[in-house]
Amino acid sequence: MSIRSIPQIIAQDIGAAVGQVSAAVELLDGGATVPFIARYRKEVTGGLDDTQLRMLAERLVYLRELAARREAIVASITEQGKMTDDLARAIAGVATKAELEDLYLPYKPKRRTKAAIARELGLQGLHDAILADRGADPATLAAGYLREGVADAKAALEGARDILAEGLAEDAALLGRLRDHMKKVGQLSAKVVAGKEAEGAKFQDYFAHREPLGAAPSHRVLAMLRGQNEGVLSVELEVDPEAPKGESPCERACAAALRAEGRGPGDAWLREAAAWAFRIKIRSSLALDLMGALREAAEAEAIRVFARNLKDLLLAAPAGAKATLGVDPGIRTGCKLAVVDGTGKVLATDTIYPFQPRMDVRGATATLARLVVAHGVRLIAIGNGTASRETEKLVADMIALLPGEKPAKVVVSEAGASVYSASELAAAEFPELDVSLRGAVSIARRLQDPLAELVKIEPKAIGVGQYQHDVDQGRLGKSLGEVVEDAVNAVGVELNTASAPLLARVSGLGEGLARAIVAHRDANGPFKTRRELLKVARLGPKAFEQAAGFLRIRDGAEPLDASSVHPEAYDVARKIVASCGRDIRSLMGDSAALKALNPRSFVDARFGLPTVQDILAELEKPGRDPRPEFRTAAFAEGVEEIKDLKPGMLLEGTVTNVAAFGAFVDVGVHQDGLVHVSQLADRFVKDPHEVVKAGDVVKVRVVEVDVGRKRIALSMKKEGSAPERSEARERPVKGPVKGPMSAAPKSSGGGAFDALRDKFKR
Repeated sequence: MSIRSIPQIIAQDIGAAVGQVSAAVELLDGGATVPFIARYRKEVTGGLDDTQLRMLAERLVYLRELAARREAIVASITEQGKMTDDLARAIAGVATKAELEDLYLPYKPKRRTKAAIARELGLQGLHDAILADRGADPATLAAGYLREGVADAKAALEGARDILAEGLAEDAALLGRLRDHMKKVGQLSAKVVAGKEAEGAKFQDYFAHREPLGAAPSHRVLAMLRGQNEGVLSVELEVDPEAPKGESPCERACAAALRAEGRGPGDAWLREAAAWAFRIKIRSSLALDLMGALREAAEAEAIRVFARNLKDLLLAAPAGAKATLGVDPGIRTGCKLAVVDGTGKVLATDTIYPFQPRMDVRGATATLARLVVAHGVRLIAIGNGTASRETEKLVADMIALLPGEKPAKVVVSEAGASVYSASELAAAEFPELDVSLRGAVSIARRLQDPLAELVKIEPKAIGVGQYQHDVDQGRLGKSLGEVVEDAVNAVGVELNTASAPLLARVSGLGEGLARAIVAHRDANGPFKTRRELLKVARLGPKAFEQAAGFLRIRDGAEPLDASSVHPEAYDVARKIVASCGRDIRSLMGDSAALKALNPRSFVDARFGLPTVQDILAELEKPGRDPRPEFRTAAFAEGVEEIKDLKPGMLLEGTVTNVAAFGAFVDVGVHQDGLVHVSQLADRFVKDPHEVVKAGDVVKVRVVEVDVGRKRIALSMKKEGSAPERSEARERPVKGPVKGPMSAAPKSSGGGAFDALRDKFKR
């Protein structure tokens, strides 16, 4: 494959024109980032969005690796003197790495195999003789090949069979047919390992489980593979298990490849040898390939779900720049408190002990009230860990005692807060604070601006994925890193207040330049214009081009620096302003005046209609935040523990996590409930993300409560609605799950699946 054909393949994959793909590839190769291309090079790429560009970049890497491997294989076969025109065409036409490796198998340097040993013993001639004369008795033919190392006819025939089996195992066309058949009819089977029933109780749904390979959803595949890794389950791919020996479609396909349909003794021997070759040599190899592909697909889906949930969490509504009190609940060690101002600066810290063993409720209430009044606190962020609801009640009682305007209390997720608190970054940011107090600061700040705070935490530690420790960690890290990059650049970053971790996610910067920007800011004061970025050490024109449009300077010398208009297009913006005969500051935000303009009037040789339209939209709402308006769930009074829940209760809650089989919802009882996919809406729902996303505030009805197993089944359907068909019913195997706004450490709510499976499995 030449590099010129790669854009054609990608164009078909992402539904774009070849010219669009070629332009995007050129930009990527030139060092441009996906956010920059998606936002500021729409004319060049024909408007490819960030999703298409991410897919394009991924396919580009794969296809280039395929092309490089193709060249290496062609060189190897040519060097061996075995290249033919037909083989060259076949190699040029493959679309996947697996197909390419199938073609290379016969020519791949090998260790000394049984077939090689048989050839050394002169048994290739016996193999060829059997194929040539099907009417001859193979045993009679074998008698002519007895020699040192070949004791009898049986040994000779076994050697010939080894040579035949290797030939079948290297037949690319046959392997393709067998792989397709196994993929189509294969059954994924899981069985409990004898004696592991009690130890592996959480995998009990898979103790005697079988389902079609092609229908197994990712969460079930990963659950079974986890059970296998823990030594509880035995997982295998079954193909035609009921077929008599020699009669399975795969065995017959191997015989057909030898044209062994006749009735002669040679044909009979060849059929038996072909069946043996499939059972002993080919089946296990293909099963490994298919199981590997199944795992890879399941991991890809799990990573996709994690990435989608992370994006929803990062783009959750910010509460805003208000003085906030962060509360990290605790029992024996007390509740840690931290007050931050509207910019996130720490104003005060303290610790209260309202629970056992001290039970200093009065002192705790007084301390809370003092901090609220002294610092004008408008928001109280309560972490969702141990004693969260008890702490929330304490705060509510304190708020009731306050005169005048009262602060709002919000329960927020602690996911990843402990990881951040103990990190080098937190130690550098708050060297004087105890680790536990740093957690309270993080809780307060993530309510003010989830994105700005969560970028400081390793994405995998935020905990909005399923089976995240079971998937390829490199792929997971890359995918989540891209999500964070896209989210940060979609919102934009305030240049004069952003932390280094936040700046590091801006297009074109990275950790080194982010630290250099902060150092320059600390030494020289706030940036007055975007152009001053070019004074930062090691920040050159290319980095400035990539980053400038995503950085904001509010109340700076240049009004456009507060917008997403790129400096390269300021002249276009000024032409627009001049056409209105207005001052730019007075025009910004004047929707009526801007809508009256014809965008085509400002198109020039460099900037086309998409850029002009983006500039007009930005002038209309300068510096607009794409995130939704802040809102939080109101937990029901008196419903604080799982035992307080009763079937039929209508509650408000927050979606903490979304998986392929449903959504987990925090209703304020220290345990997430599950809304199974079949209960998300009064219609069939294939993908839960069609209905909900992490952070959504939803109304739910309690369906079932299992106090002993700490499992809650919820529904978002209207009461009395008929159950819908569902394709995902099995219980996941998952530990604690936490989401954007939740009330306590969570589990996956597996018992909900028990009830829902009984109700809806029909």
